[in-house]
Amino acid sequence: MASSGRVLHKSERPPSSRNNGGSGGGGGPEEQRHSVRSNSKAPISNSRRSVTPTSRTRPQPLDTDPESERVRVAVRLRPRNSDELSDADYSDFVELQPELKRLNLRKNNWSSESFKFDEVFSESASQKRVYEVVAKPVVESVLDGYNGTIMAYGQTGTGKTYTLGSMGKDDASERGIMVRALEDIITNTSVSDTLEISYLQLYMEAVQDLLAPEKINIPIVEDAKTGEVSVPGAAIIKITNLDHFLQLLQIGETNRHAANTKMNTESSRSHAILMVYIRRSAHEKEELDVSYQGNESSTNRHGHHLPTIRKSKLLIVDLAGSERINKSGSEGHLLEEVKFINLSLTSLGKCINALAEHSPHIPTRDSKLTRLLRDSFGGSARTSLIVTIGPSSQHYAETTSTIMFGQRAMKVVNTVKLKEEFDYESLCRTLENQVDHLNAEIDRQQKLREKDNNEMEKKLQKFQKSSAEAEKSLVARTEFLEKENTQLKSDTKGLVKELDSLKEQNSKLLNEITRVQTSLKNSKLLQKENTRLELELNDVLKDLNSQKDHNDFMHNEVARLEMNLKNSKLQQLENSTYQKLLADTTQMYEKKIADLMKQLENECACSDNAEEQLERMKKRLSDTEKSLQMENAGYQKALAETTRMYEERIAELNQQLEVERAHFDGVEEQLRSTKRLLNDNQNAVKIYEEKEILELRMRLEEMHELHEAAADELQQLNMEYKNLQCERERLSDELHTMRQNLQAEEKRRKQAENELLNIKKIVPESEDAIEEKKPCIQEISKGSSAFRNEQGLHVPSQSRDSITGGPKSTIAKICEEVGIPKILSLLTSRDTDVQIHAVKVVANLAAEDINQEKIVQEGGLDALLALLESSQNPAALRVASGAIANLAMNEMNQGLITSKGGAQLLANIASKTDDPQTLRMVAGAIANLCGNDKLHVMLKEDGAIKALLGMARTGSTDVVAQVARGLANFAKCESRRIIQGYWRGHSLLMEDGALSWLVANGNTTSTSTRRHIELAICHLAQNEDNAKDFVSSGGLKELIEISNSSARDDIRNLAKKTIRLSPSFQLLMHAD
Repeated sequence: MASSGRVLHKSERPPSSRNNGGSGGGGGPEEQRHSVRSNSKAPISNSRRSVTPTSRTRPQPLDTDPESERVRVAVRLRPRNSDELSDADYSDFVELQPELKRLNLRKNNWSSESFKFDEVFSESASQKRVYEVVAKPVVESVLDGYNGTIMAYGQTGTGKTYTLGSMGKDDASERGIMVRALEDIITNTSVSDTLEISYLQLYMEAVQDLLAPEKINIPIVEDAKTGEVSVPGAAIIKITNLDHFLQLLQIGETNRHAANTKMNTESSRSHAILMVYIRRSAHEKEELDVSYQGNESSTNRHGHHLPTIRKSKLLIVDLAGSERINKSGSEGHLLEEVKFINLSLTSLGKCINALAEHSPHIPTRDSKLTRLLRDSFGGSARTSLIVTIGPSSQHYAETTSTIMFGQRAMKVVNTVKLKEEFDYESLCRTLENQVDHLNAEIDRQQKLREKDNNEMEKKLQKFQKSSAEAEKSLVARTEFLEKENTQLKSDTKGLVKELDSLKEQNSKLLNEITRVQTSLKNSKLLQKENTRLELELNDVLKDLNSQKDHNDFMHNEVARLEMNLKNSKLQQLENSTYQKLLADTTQMYEKKIADLMKQLENECACSDNAEEQLERMKKRLSDTEKSLQMENAGYQKALAETTRMYEERIAELNQQLEVERAHFDGVEEQLRSTKRLLNDNQNAVKIYEEKEILELRMRLEEMHELHEAAADELQQLNMEYKNLQCERERLSDELHTMRQNLQAEEKRRKQAENELLNIKKIVPESEDAIEEKKPCIQEISKGSSAFRNEQGLHVPSQSRDSITGGPKSTIAKICEEVGIPKILSLLTSRDTDVQIHAVKVVANLAAEDINQEKIVQEGGLDALLALLESSQNPAALRVASGAIANLAMNEMNQGLITSKGGAQLLANIASKTDDPQTLRMVAGAIANLCGNDKLHVMLKEDGAIKALLGMARTGSTDVVAQVARGLANFAKCESRRIIQGYWRGHSLLMEDGALSWLVANGNTTSTSTRRHIELAICHLAQNEDNAKDFVSSGGLKELIEISNSSARDDIRNLAKKTIRLSPSFQLLMHAD
């Protein structure tokens, strides 16, 4: 921004110290702050004539279309400024009824006009409440995606800039709509949302940028298709926070044009327009709602949700005030500025009038202001207008013009539209980001997979290496064990061979022993044969038997040795030394056996010569026995030692063989388990590798498919986007054609409606002419008003004609065009609105004497009394009471009203309602009847006097003024009758406590009310029968006070005269 570097600080402009000036909507930073209040009460205007309050316009009903909404209008009253507080002739002519959302403008003491708005703010209304009622609904609508406009219109110095642009530097509660609106918007937007502003001014029909002052005469561009108005040359600045916005707002206010005029020291010379642009994504729930209501599908054919964005614009417009040159004193360049301001505001007023009257042509191109505000009035924006006014009656015309502008604006209906678009660019960016993310994820997965594969290969190589080393160590261990096993087998085979040879030797030895035994048996045969030698040889036989037993023992020993040898065969160890010893022993046995055999052979050979050689034989046998014993003893000893040695060695070999066999079995089992574990590990590794490779391959295929699908989908989305763009252009063309057709059709429809209106011209004139053709009665001078009230007479028609002038011709025109009978016939209409408008017309007609007689003759009085009796509508009762009050200004009509029960009906209405306006009308009617002394008794009997006093309980100044006027009229007529001798006795007013009320309210601040109270007290005091009541109630003291300090000379003189002529008062005063 070109001017962002300038540090500009401008203090808040002081409240205006001059009187209000100018009409229409104006004002600038000089406008009064609404928080300024007066410490003293303003005097109330004089008594007013009772005329029905009417509203100039009736807001048109909203369209049944939910997107149609009329412009919302609120009115705000500025507090009195210093000049008004110090002005002795100041009169307050604005009356607010915030609870009824109604505003009354007093024309004079007895007539006023009533206007209804969407909201009415008094001078004490806070900035926060004004924002929440006027601007916050528009701000919330803008946040939801709709365009919105907030505009201030009013007279210079009535508080527009304070309402809109106050920054509240010293007090945050005084912040205006601009600051509060941006604060709400910043609070309700997220980081993803976009918030931008432009700040412009329209100065002498040239658009200038307040944030970049070097940009002047910026062109206004209008879209041919959409009709949207934009200012592309203006600086658009993104807002980050509220402080940033306050800085920009301060810069803009510094650059805004202002000048010193008679009406204000710093008067804005340009219209300021703050443009706020919001771009945000639609929430999911809102997207679903919008999709359901208007968009048949917000997803593409693949089921992907299409994001939507909402673009909205908020305009906050501070209009400059139009000025009257005779009041502002503008000259030279200032005069040129005034011309351009008045030109733009006049163009705006023409557009509002055309829209309110549904004109086929809206002159928006007459001014750049109306072009910029084209969407705000009759367009698609939701608009709130706040009109500001001042309380002083010096600017009655300007205030009335401002009020009428607001009333016409309430008839303008806008068609709000939600500006929502599919965010294809965001979707494309999102899909591209997703594709990039997927590609990155695929690359990451591939890198992780490669890393895992490398780690698995390293682990596999390491495992294979460790497996190879373990296999090598197992193979080496196995070879070593096999070698040891082979060696053990070879050793075992050698032992078995040795045992086999030993067995063969033992077998041979057994055969020899058997042969020896056989030989011994043969020797027994020989003994039997040699019976001769039996006796001789008994000892030899015994010896032989013992030898046989010994041989048997030896046979058993040999058998046991053979068994031991057989057992030693099973053993696999043998010592070569034992084999040699066994061989020697066997050889020795063989030799011995051979010798024995030889000896036995010799004995057998010599058995025939036994007898001869018996001695020799005995000797030999004894020698042999000795030698055998010796040999057997050595043999047994050697055999026992050999057997023991064999047994020990065999046991050791068996034990060693069992140990080696157990070790071999353990090694063989360990080898088998190692081979089985190795095979299992190899199989598991192979299965895991295959499974991991298969899984990685599947994941790669899935990622590849996803990548291809995303690429295809992106391509399809691009194609769909292009197709949608083409479709959008085609639909735009069709929509443009359709709009042209609709415009042509609208023109034809307007022509038909105009023809229909021409046909039915009479009825609309009777209903709507009320607002357009009302009399504009000006304020009557105080002297003539006082004279009329004192004499109880109505103002002659000639006087009123001279005062009113133009309105008389307007009323006559209405009567000529419509006719009084036609208007009176509408009083019985079933349509309440028609009935109320008809009563308003009758009330305005009754304000003229020339029409009163016609109204009564045509039955208008009877219809109004019937309406009072039957209607339950408060507005109808109020307006009908006002019409009767106008008719009661005529003395002849007063008698008719009372005779037809009108006083009693008015008393009944007063007892049933608390509405101040209705009570004011009823009190005015009764007050007019009180001016006829012939009706006093009937008024008393019908309860009208009691009702009149009862209406004062509301405390409304207007009602109290009418009550005081009625009592003054009654007392004045009664005193006149007493003076003329037509009445004697106690006053009728004393019975209902009128004197007490008059004494209690004698110090009222209203000049006119106090004057009527003083007159009533003076006239009541003229009746000598009332003297005691005056003394007891304090009326005498009040009368003395009036004679001394009344503001009017005639009243002071009347009070002094009354005191002087009353004997009772004189007696009491002399006694004191």
